[in-house]
Amino acid sequence: MIVRAALCGMLATAAWAMTASVQAADSDGAPVVTVTGQSAAAASLDARVAKLERLLEGQALADLLTRIQHLQEDVQRLRGDLEVQGNDLNGLKQRQRDLYLDIDRRLQQLETSVATAAAAPASSSPPPPPPVPAAGPSSTAMTALAPAAPATAANPEQEQAAYQKAFDLLKDGHYDDAVAAFHDMLTAYPAGKLVDNAQYWLGEAHFAARRFREAADEFAKVVNNYPQSPKVPDAMLKLGFSYYELGDWAKSRNSLEQLTARYPQSTAAQLADRRLQRMKAEGH
Repeated sequence: MIVRAALCGMLATAAWAMTASVQAADSDGAPVVTVTGQSAAAASLDARVAKLERLLEGQALADLLTRIQHLQEDVQRLRGDLEVQGNDLNGLKQRQRDLYLDIDRRLQQLETSVATAAAAPASSSPPPPPPVPAAGPSSTAMTALAPAAPATAANPEQEQAAYQKAFDLLKDGHYDDAVAAFHDMLTAYPAGKLVDNAQYWLGEAHFAARRFREAADEFAKVVNNYPQSPKVPDAMLKLGFSYYELGDWAKSRNSLEQLTARYPQSTAAQLADRRLQRMKAEGH
């Protein structure tokens, strides 16, 4: 009994001490942890985590936008570089064409000068005196029996002027006018000394205007109608190029291979060989 009473007293004392401690904590203003307080702290922590996540997502998005902007700037710069290179390439092609046309023009002028100089001695000599008609029929009858005078030969200077006019139109990029001018020249001087050149540049005018079917027809006329012309290798080359643009791979390959076989040392043959290699790489 005595021991039990002692135990009860000790428990009562401990309970009183705990109550006093709680009351003292309340009187001192110390925080009392409750279930409601724990829920509020957890909610505050979740809010902070969510805010941090939003900040991180915003930073990642900003970084992504910055990288996209840098990529766009790089693409614009590369595009500008490509445009500059394209313009340079077009300018180079135009200068090469102008140089080629200028060389051809000078060669034609030189050929005309040589032909004129060769014909000068013959034209400077006085014509022989007309024969004295013998006695016989009247002069009227003689005139009727005399053969018709031959047609006047083509004037080389007029032919050169017509050729130069058409050539200048082509050089200046007036392709339709050049086609018409070359046609007029070929009609006016079908047996002239510049017909093979005119025929070739007629094909070039069509080719420059991207009328590849007409260009092929005109280049073929150079090869078939003027087989001894120095323009034949170039005409065969451009004939092959025209068929290439038309997608007629068999005819293109045939023309280019004939060129390399017939004129292996020419510049046109070298260009033909390059185009053949390109066609092979493209699977044509």
